[in-house]
Amino acid sequence: MSAADTKDHKGELFAALQRILPQHSLSRLLGKLASSENTRFKNFLIRKAIARYNIDLSEAISSNIDDYASFNHFFTRHLRPAARPIDSGENSLVAPADGTISQLGKVEQGRIFQAKGHDFSTQTLLGLSQEQTDRFENGSFATVYLSPRDYHRVHMPYPGTLLETLYIPGQLFSVNDITARHIPGLFARNERLVCLFDTDRGLMAVVLVGAIFVAGIGTVWQEHYTPGRIQHERFANPRFFQRGEELGLFRFGSTAVVVAENPAKFSQAFGHGTTVRMGEKLGELL
Repeated sequence: MSAADTKDHKGELFAALQRILPQHSLSRLLGKLASSENTRFKNFLIRKAIARYNIDLSEAISSNIDDYASFNHFFTRHLRPAARPIDSGENSLVAPADGTISQLGKVEQGRIFQAKGHDFSTQTLLGLSQEQTDRFENGSFATVYLSPRDYHRVHMPYPGTLLETLYIPGQLFSVNDITARHIPGLFARNERLVCLFDTDRGLMAVVLVGAIFVAGIGTVWQEHYTPGRIQHERFANPRFFQRGEELGLFRFGSTAVVVAENPAKFSQAFGHGTTVRMGEKLGELL
């Protein structure tokens, strides 16, 4: 068996294991442990995470683990104000989060590319009306994977007004590259929060995708979403977000997907596996 075949076989086993795990129960358990404010316990978890994932605290507001009330507080830490410059180009589409580019490109025939051999339906991902979903045809998308070592807050990739949100129950598969290559329709199967915006370039959706062990998704307008329950909200007083303004956070590694009505000219510097920082210019909306 070649090295590539061995790697693929291990990936299939990893995906199969996730199918039989009690994903939600494990994630709820982790959530309880991660919210503990017992000083010795939370400091033990923080030290283990720093060592395991090589987490850099030099850009955080505080590099002292005693300043974090819980593991969740540490994991969703704020950065120093100047740590992430936001590209200010008029048409710039910027990275919504620190992480690794999973995929980016064009929405074609109502589908978004996931990985070799896999794509998924735009309508299934977003859960919007057919009329709204049709507007994204021939538009653009970018998927950013946040590993446990990354900064875990999600920001606005382009100026826009929040129209509605939809929290969609689903699975909690891992969202790393290995799983993406072995679980069809991964991002449209996992639990997720869809945030729909109106921009001067048409509609834009920012999707926060949950994953196994994610202890929760929160936003600046709602601290926590209840897993397993559909929650749909239309805003009577829509809120405008500047490019780079904070939208929400993950309480462990996950993925953010940006889907835009307009096509984008993405920089050739970005592709599958490219490391990116929040606020960095991915390309320009046309």
